Amino acid sequence: MRLPRGFAASGVRAGIRKKRPDLGLIVAEDGATAAAVFTKNLFQAAPVVLSKAALKKTGGRVKAVVVNAGCANAVTGREGLEAAKRVRARAAEIVNCPQDEIFLASTGVIGVVLPDKKVTDFLPDAFARLSSGGVDALSHAILTTDVGPKIAQASFTLGGKRGRLVGVAKGAGMIHPNMATMLAFVMTDANVAPAALQRALKQAVDRSFNSISVDGDTSTNDTVLVMASGKLGNETKADLADFSRALESICRELAWMIVRDGEGATRVMELEVRGARTERDARLAAHAIATSPLVKTAIHGGDPNWGRILAAVGRSGARFSTKRVSLSAGPVTLVRDGQPTAYKEKDAAKVFARERVPIVVDLGGGNASALVLSCDLGHDYVSLNADYRS
Repeated sequence: MRLPRGFAASGVRAGIRKKRPDLGLIVAEDGATAAAVFTKNLFQAAPVVLSKAALKKTGGRVKAVVVNAGCANAVTGREGLEAAKRVRARAAEIVNCPQDEIFLASTGVIGVVLPDKKVTDFLPDAFARLSSGGVDALSHAILTTDVGPKIAQASFTLGGKRGRLVGVAKGAGMIHPNMATMLAFVMTDANVAPAALQRALKQAVDRSFNSISVDGDTSTNDTVLVMASGKLGNETKADLADFSRALESICRELAWMIVRDGEGATRVMELEVRGARTERDARLAAHAIATSPLVKTAIHGGDPNWGRILAAVGRSGARFSTKRVSLSAGPVTLVRDGQPTAYKEKDAAKVFARERVPIVVDLGGGNASALVLSCDLGHDYVSLNADYRS
């Protein structure tokens, strides 16, 4: 896969991790307008702090992205901040741009200072390997506990011209809204002003990365960045509807990949809560189900134990009447108006044994709804996280 016009990428091994590539680089040859959303965790990593400030200072301008795996450089105080600044300074020197146009991102173990010399020593190699087809190398260089890389592409029409979007992401654990450890970088040749790009990104993230959950934890480093090179040559006043659709499509595809790659996951629960009084009620119910260990272990076992789902809804804080609630798994209605139906257990079990398990909860009280993707919770999740640092 080739990147949209104006972008080049690479991935190399700097030695932060023992065996795998761990340093990625993206360069916009003539710079790019940019927009980003970041974690709401109060323990924000050094790269998040610096990148947020830089985007604000430049008014949404990025020349290059430096991203490393194997070390989050979070909760590392002044020492971690200075390490990140040294990486930024070296990258700016190599790419030949102001330091504030360098965007930093990190992922890995929290509480360890970034070994910045390893990064700065290998940045020239990463720069030399840049290519428009470097997205595959980049996608491997940003992984931590992920089973495999996550890449998506989409096309759109903007101002009568056909443009492209390519996105790359990582994430398998510490995944939950605001944001749901994950990083995502989306590149496009569209010409979009920073403010409009920010609006489109926020809407796309709310409907994708903020609607997934693996384990109920959010990281100190979560970042989604979108960059627009402007090489398409469209007018900035052009209608962004199709561009926004394509951006949301990419984000949703990457979000699904993250949930499917959830640590130890074997199934994805595609959950819809409908019939709620308000969107807040719908989200409260959906997130209670999506994060319930009892629901997630039932999904892992292929067990249609729907009582766990309704119990989660009941404690969620959502407002509803228990006499109006209905629940279905695919074509099988399990509960109608608060009462079990005469369904066949084997029919329900078949749905719960799928790779994609569709669940619909209807609260019967309004028109608001919420869609959330979650995954099962099994033995491998515990094994992976119990041994993560060793």
